Amino acid sequence: MLDAGAPLPMEFDDAVTWAAWLYYADEMTQSEIAKTLRVSRATIVNYLQEARDRGIVSIRINTNASGRTRVARGLVEKFGLGGALVIPHAEDRDLVSRLGDAGARVLAEQIVAGDVIGVAWGRTVLSVADKISLPEAVHDLTVVQVSGSSTGEPDFSPELCTSLLSSRIGARCVNLLAPAVLSTKELRTMLLDEPVLKKQFDLIHSTNRILFGVGDVGAKSTVRASGIASQAEIDKYVEDGAVAVIIGRFIDAHGRAVGGDHDKRMVGIALEELKQTPNRICVAGGSRKIEAITATLEGGYATHFVTDLATGEALLAA
Repeated sequence: MLDAGAPLPMEFDDAVTWAAWLYYADEMTQSEIAKTLRVSRATIVNYLQEARDRGIVSIRINTNASGRTRVARGLVEKFGLGGALVIPHAEDRDLVSRLGDAGARVLAEQIVAGDVIGVAWGRTVLSVADKISLPEAVHDLTVVQVSGSSTGEPDFSPELCTSLLSSRIGARCVNLLAPAVLSTKELRTMLLDEPVLKKQFDLIHSTNRILFGVGDVGAKSTVRASGIASQAEIDKYVEDGAVAVIIGRFIDAHGRAVGGDHDKRMVGIALEELKQTPNRICVAGGSRKIEAITATLEGGYATHFVTDLATGEALLAA
């Protein structure tokens, strides 16, 4: 029963109808409605249930939304994921930008105080970093670059992705002070013995969340523009069975590492170290990446996956 301080507006038959309108039409939270009606939040929960029981509110799930939910659940089951988000198909919008929006929402919802967030590189990762916004400030956050810096395309470099994400969420930024690839494996060993890099790798190994994308190895792939390997080196990896690149590391169709001299000269998180990170958000999509994404998911590198409907359907059909 409403008290005298919260009179029922004339346009509503009763408090149940009023509560339903505020919740579904005005999109107020249950707590906000409780304050408006001057009743408990539990009472509002009961009002909303009664509104459905009486037919005041009829809930219909859009077929497009239900289709995306079906695909997302299928991906979770097929690849053993902790969660998946599938965005609708839209030919008139840039897929990388849309994936960035979705990935940013997923990451923002998961971030809590004390997180150490590892960041990879690539166009999609950069889009996530550019789009992310926290609903309220979260303290004691650290964003760390998990692969060495590249001398290639600067527009989606590891250092740019890391610094942009840290700036957007107000976190401490730690860039990896080393090249992505060194000239010899001996030099890499010597460099990683430096105290400052040991400290940075300790931080990398302490990450509890990591954001990464998936690269294919085709002629127009990001890895071929990144500068982490020569075209001849990438071609050799392809000859040896590589179909995908994750944070600079090449994998085959079953998600197994494709090693080699180049891999031994790389500075950055290793594939097995990636798997040890508790929360691993992979954001990827597009028809030319189906094989690469399948390999990544089959390899168990992701715990959470963000993609588009067409890619999700193709992955389930593969």
